[in-house]
Amino acid sequence: MTSEELQKQVLQLPIQERWRLVQAILLSLQEETRPKVKPRNLSRLRGIAKNEMTDGSDPQADYVDYLTRKYQ
Repeated sequence: MTSEELQKQVLQLPIQERWRLVQAILLSLQEETRPKVKPRNLSRLRGIAKNEMTDGSDPQADYVDYLTRKYQ
């Protein structure tokens, strides 16, 4: 069956059937063109936001010291 024959048959369908067909075609196109997302390993990000100040010191004072050393 050629695409012209198929189109001719589709146009003979009731409008509700044509809408269902359009929706089915759009859904299939979306599924086929959707980018495939690869699962990623998040274990490599473990500890990225870890707070290294475990000695009970003042975080604000430590930050001031850090900035002072950085911009000397």
